[in-house]
Amino acid sequence: MKKNMISMLVLIPCFIFFAAAPIPAMAETIDLTYSIFFPSTHGQCEVGTAWAKEIEKRTGGDVKITVFPGGTLTKANQTFDGVVNGISDIGMSCFAYTLGRFPVMESLDLPLGYPNGTVATNVVNDFYKKNDPQELKSVKVLYLHAHGPGLLHTKKPVKTLEDMKKMKIRSTGLSAKVVEALGGVPVAMAQGETYEALQKGVAEGTIGPIEVLKGWRQAEVIKHTTDCANVGYTTTMFVVMNLNKWNQLPENIKNIFTDVSREYIAIHGKTWDEVDKAGRDYTTSLGNDFISLDDNEKERWKKAVEPVIAEYVAGVDKKGLPGNQYIENINALIRQYGSK
Repeated sequence: MKKNMISMLVLIPCFIFFAAAPIPAMAETIDLTYSIFFPSTHGQCEVGTAWAKEIEKRTGGDVKITVFPGGTLTKANQTFDGVVNGISDIGMSCFAYTLGRFPVMESLDLPLGYPNGTVATNVVNDFYKKNDPQELKSVKVLYLHAHGPGLLHTKKPVKTLEDMKKMKIRSTGLSAKVVEALGGVPVAMAQGETYEALQKGVAEGTIGPIEVLKGWRQAEVIKHTTDCANVGYTTTMFVVMNLNKWNQLPENIKNIFTDVSREYIAIHGKTWDEVDKAGRDYTTSLGNDFISLDDNEKERWKKAVEPVIAEYVAGVDKKGLPGNQYIENINALIRQYGSK
């Protein structure tokens, strides 16, 4: 009995200590910012926002992502550096807005005849995984996506290379070189500036996927689209995360980011095809027309852009990069996914 009393006296202070000790607080929510250059109403911004919501859902609210659309946090050409420098935690924009910065990834934007956004999106992700370029080691690449074939949209009809001569065409990155090879005069600007430039005559046309005709309302300020899909380029877009922020995430959270990102590759590709269709329907509803090139003219356009590809290969070869190997890899991937 006496022994039991002593045990009780020893245990009582322990009960008092643990009762008085504070209950550990739950871990704080991981708050992240996401800069997207597309306007909030654009299909790709909507998909990017849905991706963020899915991350929040699968983490049970442990991650909160605030989306800043329309370049409100970082402009399109500043998005990548904005992620590197921590202005935003995550960013979506185009490699093409900083030509020369990403020589390996630029190969994907060459006029190689992409048939649609689904194929282009699968190609760019497979190419990235295969080549794992050093130029992207400053960020965590979550996933990539890419639009359908870049076509020519103009105020005046373009049916031949002669019609294109000296025409001022809005273009960026390697698409500017495509415009030049076709005889036009490239005018560099981001998509957000293109509507006003076309409206005021600063540009007489633009080169890009059909989706720009609705997604950026450009069908209101052009009248014609020339279907030059046989030399259709794409623009590779990145979704990247600040490397320090990524490294600080718990492993289970990283796994969720990886899983959701993998799933959203297909969603972005499908969305590119859907917005292309919407762009076609919208421009047609406004009375704008589509111009098909005859076989002879298609061959002329294809030959006209060959120097762009050759110039790219020669440029990266000087940097010790296998330019021809990249082109062969991309063409094989286009054939592989295009046949499905």
